[in-house]
Amino acid sequence: MSDLPRKAVTRTVKLAALPLGFAGRVTWGLGKRIGGKSAEIVARELQQRTAEQLFRTLGELKGGAMKFGQALSVFESALPEEVAGPYRAALTKLQEAAPPLPAQTVHQVLAERLGADWRDLFEEFEDKPAAAASIGQVHRAVWHDGRQVAVKVQYPGAGEALLSDLKQLGRFAGLLGPLVPGMDVKPLIKELRDRVSEELDYELEAEAQRTHADAFEGDEDVVVPDVVHQGDQVLVTEWMEGTPLSEVIADGTQEERDRAGQLLARFLFSGPARTGLLHADPHPGNFRLLAGADGRIRLGVLDFGTVDRLPGGWPKPIGTSLRMTLEGDAEGIYGHLCAEGFVRESIELDPEAVLDYLLPIIEPAQAEEFTFTRPWLRGQAARIADPRSPAHQLGRQINLPPSYLLIHRVTLSTIGVLCQLGATVRLREELESWLPGFLPEE
Repeated sequence: MSDLPRKAVTRTVKLAALPLGFAGRVTWGLGKRIGGKSAEIVARELQQRTAEQLFRTLGELKGGAMKFGQALSVFESALPEEVAGPYRAALTKLQEAAPPLPAQTVHQVLAERLGADWRDLFEEFEDKPAAAASIGQVHRAVWHDGRQVAVKVQYPGAGEALLSDLKQLGRFAGLLGPLVPGMDVKPLIKELRDRVSEELDYELEAEAQRTHADAFEGDEDVVVPDVVHQGDQVLVTEWMEGTPLSEVIADGTQEERDRAGQLLARFLFSGPARTGLLHADPHPGNFRLLAGADGRIRLGVLDFGTVDRLPGGWPKPIGTSLRMTLEGDAEGIYGHLCAEGFVRESIELDPEAVLDYLLPIIEPAQAEEFTFTRPWLRGQAARIADPRSPAHQLGRQINLPPSYLLIHRVTLSTIGVLCQLGATVRLREELESWLPGFLPEE
């Protein structure tokens, strides 16, 4: 494998196998039902087999397919345990690694992008990648001034593959949706497609990372490595040690889980206020826990290829909505949602029903601290996904304005990671500190 599978036909064949396999399993499931198994058991078996094939295929392809897999993987907490358990390890592997490019291809890219004498820029360069992701892989090296650095090299043909994969996955969105109850996969795929050009532009990524590094310089809770050098399809940043969040999820102590969860929430809500940007790729592979000489654990943040630009910080209507809901102001919250475009003018809803729909979702903001768990998230997902549920019927009538799409996904993704951690978090403390409109105006 010299680079990404670049021929569209090769990638399409792999992705096309997903719905074909799904159709075959539906036939298999019908036979099982005829044979006496209950519909619920059969549905779970179908879901498990479909998920196993999906993540196996995505991991092989990298590109947009893997980007979708990474975005989807943070929601595994919403799946029933008997389904999520068997392939949780595969999801973690997908977050952290992918088949690497051979050294020869990496050297070729570096020569094209940094010049034929690229080796003079480094005292040392490790050919074996330290990490691989959806559109690039990272090599550890020593910069010519002695600094330990991470060299991010974009896969040849990454843009072409991203668009091809996401276009193909968009056609199958209806089949992939049942993997995560309560989540509409199609908008997620569309949004990922819309972000392709930004993520491929390492100049934009370098700018976003420098902004964060400056804003969090000397911070006692969050560490962002600075940019050392940026070129077309190559990005060199300071190297950052630490324990990947995926390892904390797998076997971290409760103290580590709680600390990681608190810092993740702090970064999520403080970042836009401090930088005017929202880090929009919150899967565990992009975070590290760092133990300082003073014994204080800090959160290291990587990969600024996808950001949402929020020059005024978090939109005030979000904080206002949360506050009104917590206050039980049904009329107030309904009027506010209508005014902000969350309820279309052609639709009329019962304000009390809207309040009943929202209250369970914002439960983590009600108490001084809240323990995020997989069962809690599964309960929320089941409530919204069940067609017989009033919450499902009402949820279908709520509109999400385009300007809130990425904010919504990032928030949901972060909650998914918090549930994977099983962390106890003082979320309300972060909301009061960083979310405009959450506290009543004096």
